[in-house]
Amino acid sequence: MINNFIYRNPTKILFGKGQIKHLSKEISTYGKKILLLYGGGSIKKNGLYDEIYSQLKDFEIFELGGVEPNPRVSTARKAIEIIRKNNIDFLLAAGGGSTVDCAKLISVGTYYDGDPWDIVKKKYFPEKALPFGDILTLAATGSEMNPGSVITNIETEEKIGWSSPLAYPKFSILDPVYTFTVPLSQTVNGIVDTMSHMIEQYFNAEHNPVMDGLIESSLKTVMKYAPLVLESPHNYDIRAVLMMSATIGLNYSLSWGTMGDWATHGIEHAVSAVYDIAHAEGLSIIMPNWLLYILPKDILRVKQFAINVMDVNPEEKSDEEIGKEGILKLQSYWKSLGAPTHLSEVGIDSTNIKKMAEIATDRPVLGSVYNLTKNDVINILKSSL
Repeated sequence: MINNFIYRNPTKILFGKGQIKHLSKEISTYGKKILLLYGGGSIKKNGLYDEIYSQLKDFEIFELGGVEPNPRVSTARKAIEIIRKNNIDFLLAAGGGSTVDCAKLISVGTYYDGDPWDIVKKKYFPEKALPFGDILTLAATGSEMNPGSVITNIETEEKIGWSSPLAYPKFSILDPVYTFTVPLSQTVNGIVDTMSHMIEQYFNAEHNPVMDGLIESSLKTVMKYAPLVLESPHNYDIRAVLMMSATIGLNYSLSWGTMGDWATHGIEHAVSAVYDIAHAEGLSIIMPNWLLYILPKDILRVKQFAINVMDVNPEEKSDEEIGKEGILKLQSYWKSLGAPTHLSEVGIDSTNIKKMAEIATDRPVLGSVYNLTKNDVINILKSSL
């Protein structure tokens, strides 16, 4: 049964080559003081940094670089101090999903007198937000068109997803050209992230055939273009397809009337909270093993995924055999792109499995469709070693 739903997405998307020309106009209604937020400095190497200053020559720009791949609450705190001290009018995030995620917490934390971590922990629900927009440099998270964010607290070893209706970007500039110089390893991470978002939404209890078809075709499109971008990283058309796919992958237009499971993300957040690995690396390791674990719980759903997405030939095979073959084909596909498929590949052994399982299950429910216990998570992590 398709659930009732309300869908609204207020983010304005400016997609395509040269769309940065609209930057000044998009920001001008908010004021003249801007905080530019970015990550490790890649925007200075690919020319985006200079383009931003050229477009915003009539604005007063303050900066905060160094946003981490797993953005930290400590960085958000620093940004909020800068904003308050200088009466900033607008926040501009330039980078990948991590930078956008951090910008969201900064935005809603600006008008909260307490610690922004309270917002992540759902101890406080924001009522006002500093307007912000972004210029995307990595196709991956979909954060450019949704209200969600994931923030890490190193001190408490927590990595938590949160959202607020106030955390939608006012606009997102999506120019595939800015993804040309992304290292291939990060490009692969973006592909895995995009696919995993779609798969998380595909495994739902409602089985909306409209959403099924959209997700299946979207996954097959990403899988077709992923190897091509590794061969031709400067091909605009290929990069455009992958950038659009990443945005659609998590702007919630693929989950109308359904609720995805999302247990894999919960487990991965626990892993990277302890080990600080790249989010997509954790997903490429854990998701196939999660699928193998839930296979007996929903053989027909996994079978549908195996046939319609992974092109498994069902002839003379049991439903379980079809499902397992599809899962192993997914794992093999990610491995062919260069993504890790075992925790040992990213330096993780069995030492902290129990600890990670405790972190992952420290919530009311882990897995909205296939609820997991601590022992379930321990078994999935062991099979991921």
